[in-house]
Amino acid sequence: MDTPRTIAPGPGPGDPSGPDPRSASGTPAAADPRSAIETVFRLEFARVVAAVTRIVRDVGIAEELAQDALVAALEQWPRDGVPDRPGAWLTAAARHRAVDLVRRRENYARKLREIGRDLEDVPPPEPADPDAIDDDLLRLVFTTCHPVLSPEARTALTLRLVGGLTTAEIARAHLVPEATVAQRVVRAKRTLARRNVPFEVPYGPDREARLGSVLDVIYLIFNEGYAASAGDDWLRPALCEDALRLARQLAALMPKEPEVHGLASLLEFQASRTAARTAPDGTPVLLRDQDRRRWNRMLVARGVAALDLASATATGAPGPYALQAAIAACHAHAYTYEETDWRTISTLYRLLAARSPSPVVELNRAVAVSMAEGPGPALEIVDSLADEPALRDYHLLPSVRGDLLLRLGRTAQARAEFERAAALTRNEQERELLLRRAADTT
Repeated sequence: MDTPRTIAPGPGPGDPSGPDPRSASGTPAAADPRSAIETVFRLEFARVVAAVTRIVRDVGIAEELAQDALVAALEQWPRDGVPDRPGAWLTAAARHRAVDLVRRRENYARKLREIGRDLEDVPPPEPADPDAIDDDLLRLVFTTCHPVLSPEARTALTLRLVGGLTTAEIARAHLVPEATVAQRVVRAKRTLARRNVPFEVPYGPDREARLGSVLDVIYLIFNEGYAASAGDDWLRPALCEDALRLARQLAALMPKEPEVHGLASLLEFQASRTAARTAPDGTPVLLRDQDRRRWNRMLVARGVAALDLASATATGAPGPYALQAAIAACHAHAYTYEETDWRTISTLYRLLAARSPSPVVELNRAVAVSMAEGPGPALEIVDSLADEPALRDYHLLPSVRGDLLLRLGRTAQARAEFERAAALTRNEQERELLLRRAADTT
């Protein structure tokens, strides 16, 4: 069975996959302008917000200007046609609106000189510190993870602006009410504006203070990409790509941080399964059924190298992301599902549960125990989680339980669990998969 999706901090996010919705030129191909607008905006939203934040220095206003650019596209593209570079069109439209806004401010003269350089696409001067990175998306992540915000607010705001997730998707990922997430996002944007938080990648202690939140949100962005919590598509490859790129940049920025290498390793391993995770028609392919010859061995090698760096830079016990990467490495080193070293994976999950306890880690541990020791001991773990509030509406709890019951020959109960899991999931591909499992359970 596949490992359940996680709620951070938790076990590895699984394996992202699926065809990239972008064309060879890097932009979405779509015949219908409105469909193209929706696709481009979903792919480019974070980059547009990041580019505009550099000008207005306010993530809330930047998001509004990005939305204004979307409205302009909805008005013009159906009439004039989709531009050759739709992402660049949206960014330019939002930036021009940002320019107009700043011009109306009292300090427009000073800002206008800065904006002029931006509009000419002249890169800013290289910072004196060689450790610095000029990447607006990474700047946006560190800005939305500022310590003036609560950990919950940091995660919600970053997933909204960088991951492009809706409040409903963020709420499902954290198993909290949608209204709670909406309030966190609004308050977080107001706090950043009121405190004049700079749009930058910080240095020294400030960078270290935000690192944990940055790692968590990159992980969650990747997580939503590999198995979308809602919608018609099981996969959102663009999110996986952004998360993996950010993880690699962080590893270059902070080469002595073992957990940064641990996260990069984890995402490399999981991304290596991309081509094998879906059938040609887009339906999910479970881990045990994947053709491992289609796993990307170059990404596996990158994962191994990053895991080695995580071990080499660690001064104590491995952190949660390094442990998850070690679990992913066990899968990557097995040529077949049957050859997987489930006992080692079970041990690693036990260590992970001790380091970062959570109900979802325990659910993942149950999967490993079921393969190492049999479905009986695993079912005891799963049943002990039945009353966990965080898992009350989590569809993978009945899904895992159904699999264990099926292996124990309790088919009627297994069918009921698969049906319950199908009723709980918001993803259409996952729902169809669970309903097929229920129908096949006789």
